Amino acid sequence: MIAAARRTLIGAGATALLLLTGCESTQLPAARAGDPGPVTVSAEVAPVDQPQIDASMLKPSDGPFHLGPGDKLDIEVMGDGGSRTTVTVGPDGRIYYNILPGLDVWGLTLPQARARLEDEMRKYVREKPVIAVSLREVASQQVWVLGRLNSPGVYPLGRPTTLLDAVAEAGGLGATAPVGGAPSETADLSKSFIIRNGHIIPVDFERLLREGDMSQNVYLQPGDFIFLPSLRSAQIHILGAVLQPRSERMRGSMTVVQAIALAGGSVQGACLPNVAILRGSLSNPQIAIVDVKSVLKGKAPDVRLLPGDIVYVPYRPEQFLVRYLSLAVDTFVRTIGVNEGAYAVSGKNQPIAVGVNITP
Repeated sequence: MIAAARRTLIGAGATALLLLTGCESTQLPAARAGDPGPVTVSAEVAPVDQPQIDASMLKPSDGPFHLGPGDKLDIEVMGDGGSRTTVTVGPDGRIYYNILPGLDVWGLTLPQARARLEDEMRKYVREKPVIAVSLREVASQQVWVLGRLNSPGVYPLGRPTTLLDAVAEAGGLGATAPVGGAPSETADLSKSFIIRNGHIIPVDFERLLREGDMSQNVYLQPGDFIFLPSLRSAQIHILGAVLQPRSERMRGSMTVVQAIALAGGSVQGACLPNVAILRGSLSNPQIAIVDVKSVLKGKAPDVRLLPGDIVYVPYRPEQFLVRYLSLAVDTFVRTIGVNEGAYAVSGKNQPIAVGVNITP
């Protein structure tokens, strides 16, 4: 109740400010110079060259599989049919087979694990045994495939797997039930992304899943996080130097000033003259700079947001738009990734604020 009242007061305060700032527009303003750091572009919607997919990502890894906790192995001493059994690599990386004490296999390949088993067994038998080791089930290497899919979840990565393979394994794109026509997809491909080792991979989901462009079909690696957000969520995202970074569902119209107010306002020292708005797909966004400081003083019109917009309040001015783009997209995917991953594990929807490295 208190939170609702607080939100109402914030919204009312922001609306009152808008009465002093002139008309609103859904057109992104010119990416103009801010104070004190100039933004070196003059186009109304600034084009930004996006990084390209490394050609090596389109090929399966030629590295061997390394064992880890949860993996299951079939082990058998050749010539002894009664010795065949299935063991699981424990949380400590050890397996327990036959008369052997716990044997550490964490990080070993299958040939290395077999050699270690044979060496240890030789301590207890006269002749060096020949041992067969095969991988029954993979649990230590996984990928996260979440969002608007028919069967989202965490999937094992026991073989070379592409992004298309993973989407198919997760049941394909979610769709609404048909009402007198064909079902319609509910995933927003323009805001879908992959995170690998904390960095976004520049995959264009629309080109891959709608146009069949296989140049976007990267091979996955253990720990990859794939997320396809809902097309119907009608959210805007307020990130960066605000007190409560968040995604907010749009109910009616919303402006940049209102969005920042809903996020608790800006932190001390935030660079309000250079607030960035990202609109469109993550792979080919439009970006513009809004001088919120001038808006609050009534010297410039506010900007009305559209569903899916990302509002990024920088901690300091940057000289080039490409830097704003990198910071905004990085903060967006990390925030969504952390929150969706936490929800998938715990089932609790408790938004987590994610910081960003602002060093050049």
